[in-house]
This record gives sequence, structure tokens and C-alpha cells, in this order.
Amino acid sequence: MALNLSTTCESCKDENGSPPPPSFKEIISTRPTENGWKVFQHLYFYQGFWCFPLHLEGAMFAQHHFKAQPTDVFLCSSPKTGITWLKALSVAIVTRNDNSNNNLLLNKVPHECIMFLEKDLIKNPTAQSDEGRLPLVATHLPYTALPKSILHAGCKMVYICRDPKDAFVSLWHFARGIKINNNPDLPIDVAFELYSQGRSNFGPYWDHVLGYWKASQENPEKVHFMRYENLLTDTISEVKRLAEFLGYPFSFEEEKQGSVEKLVNLCSLQNLSSLDINKNGKYGDAERGINNNVYFREGKIGDWMNYLTPEMGEKLDNIIEEKLSGSGFTKVGQGSHFVNPIKH
Repeated sequence: MALNLSTTCESCKDENGSPPPPSFKEIISTRPTENGWKVFQHLYFYQGFWCFPLHLEGAMFAQHHFKAQPTDVFLCSSPKTGITWLKALSVAIVTRNDNSNNNLLLNKVPHECIMFLEKDLIKNPTAQSDEGRLPLVATHLPYTALPKSILHAGCKMVYICRDPKDAFVSLWHFARGIKINNNPDLPIDVAFELYSQGRSNFGPYWDHVLGYWKASQENPEKVHFMRYENLLTDTISEVKRLAEFLGYPFSFEEEKQGSVEKLVNLCSLQNLSSLDINKNGKYGDAERGINNNVYFREGKIGDWMNYLTPEMGEKLDNIIEEKLSGSGFTKVGQGSHFVNPIKH
């Protein structure tokens, strides 16, 4: 049954029968807007972050109605920072000994394998209690905007970040791949200025990273902070740490038999992008869904250098350095990638 957004806050009216609060759409309509990303929709500013209305309605609904379970694990990220790969790896890890689910990635794009909090819940409010649902939930919400039930339940979270220059270029390509209403491509220099101002979906990027980074420092047993660059350059070790955190560690026998390597190969960009479901399938409904192939592009470190000038790269580096100053979050190297300063 379709959910009527105009009554989603009906349960919030007080005991004296006062009128319910405004609907989510009404609240969104009052928020500051940014129309620069009109290849999608206008962005709206809410609770300290920018968001497209199709995600913001779902986010607000989740904040009111999602009931987290202590066994839920949240895969968190800003858009285009490696979440497709993280989802694939996490699904493969938790289902590797489950005969009923161990072929999921061969038949579905990783995004369809687990619930996307701000998209799927509002379409199907009972999805959170579906029997057989994997204990994984994905979200792009900033840490401060997560439903309170997630924090109250003490759920584990995995966060993945990426060099913002590469994340931006990936986002720009993604925007070109899924633009709606035949809008013209957004020039990369215009998109870069918006991104540098923090005006992107679920942005500002630096606030997004900082929220989860602080949470991981305060509670490392509950928040596992990952960097895309480390995952790409030291995949086996990172996957083993991820499996340990998820509660599905690889046994000595599995490691001896090469199970980690097999799982990594299954989830590799080369393998996933070659599957028919990811070459020809769609994520979402048949008419308006997103072609799965837009989720699989280069995945390289430093690809930004093929699209941005050195001055643009330096500008974004300086913004990140300023915004994250004093947090303990360290970026080292020649401005090409993040390296985790914490030894595992």
C-alpha cells in the first residue's frame, strides 16, 4: 500500500487532539534550496545537510518510524565513496555460509541486496521486520541525522570515506549517468564549485566525514571507520578486519583454503561489472530505475587528476584540511589519497 506522506506524523498529535504537525512535504517546502544540481532535483537544507527531496522524505520518515534492532549493522557513507563495494563485501561476508543467500550478488546489484534506509523504508514500512532480511542496512545520512533508535539500540556502524576529489569526480559522472527530464549535463566546474561550498546530496562532505570520524574515536567498538584507499591497496587485510567487526570472522581453515581471496575476487569491480545483472539490469522500477552499470566505473585512486586542474585539487584539499583541523583525522601523501593514521 502506498504511504500517504500527509499523514506520516499523525501519531505525533498530542493527547488534547491538536492538529498533527505539518507533513514531510510541507516541512521540506519551507527549507532553503539550491537549484544548481537541477540534473536531479533541487537540494533542500535540513538539519545541517543538503539533500534531494526524494531522499529527504525517506530520511524524515525513517527518523520517525524506524525501529532499529541491536543486531542491525549500518553501512554508512557519503555518496560515491565506495559504498557499492562495501555493500558487496558485507553481503558476501555475512552470507558466505548461508546456502539460501550465497548467490545474491550473482543475481542482484549490491544495492538491492540490503535495505537502503532513506529509500526503501518509506516505500515498504514493514521491510524492517521482513523475515529473512539480512542484518545490514545502508544509509547516506550524516551521523547527527540518524534515527535515534539506531543509537539507543547500540547498533554497529561501518563508515567508508574517500579522497573527496575522487568522490566528487565519481559523483559528477554518476549525475551525468542518471540525469532526469533530459536536462543538460552539469559542467564540471559548476558542479565543483557547488561541491566545494558543501552543496551536494548529503553534503557538506567534510561534515559527513567528521561526524562518523568522531563517533569512531569515541566508540571504536561500535563504529568501524574505513578508507576506500586502504581497502583498495590492502584489500585482504581490510576485508578480514571488516568480517571481524561484522561478527563473521574468517576461521583459520577458511583462510587456509583461500576463502578470503575468493570472496574478494567475487566482489571485485572487474567481476561485478561483468555480470549480466550489472551490465543490463536496473535498480528500482523498470521505467524510472537506474541502470546498474552506472554504479561500476573506474574505482581508481587519483582519477580526479584526469578531470580537475591542480588548482582545483589544492582548493578542495585546503578546505578539507581547514574543516577537519583538530579532529585527529589526517591526510598524508601528495594530495592523491587518504591514508589511515590509526594502526590496526
